[in-house]
Amino acid sequence: MKIAIPVKDENLTFFSNAGHTPKFAIYEQSGTGMFRSFKLNSVIQNPRTDIDHDHAEEDHACDHAHDDEEHIAQHNKMGVALNDCNYIVVKKACKNTAKSFTSQGIKLVKYNGESLDVNSILKETSASFV
Repeated sequence: MKIAIPVKDENLTFFSNAGHTPKFAIYEQSGTGMFRSFKLNSVIQNPRTDIDHDHAEEDHACDHAHDDEEHIAQHNKMGVALNDCNYIVVKKACKNTAKSFTSQGIKLVKYNGESLDVNSILKETSASFV
């Protein structure tokens, strides 16, 4: 099972805004219950070309019209890039971002905590990965 999580950089610092994250870390889960573990598979660049990856905005709110096809196409690039993932952990995701994932069969797992440590977040949300 593969789980994606938005990260700021290769240091694997969690990025709260899934639609504007510079990168995604992709983990492979193995085992179950107390024997569940996560192994980093890869870190990929967010494929969107309409955002500044070097100055990412965690607090950015998506205020584009829901019929703005060019903007929606940018969001959809994320779902396509992560289409082999089963889940994505998010703190914030606008409707376009959420739809880009769910349209590819990727389930969203909401994270409400304060940690920025990806390994801690994966452990905390792991009960949602079934």
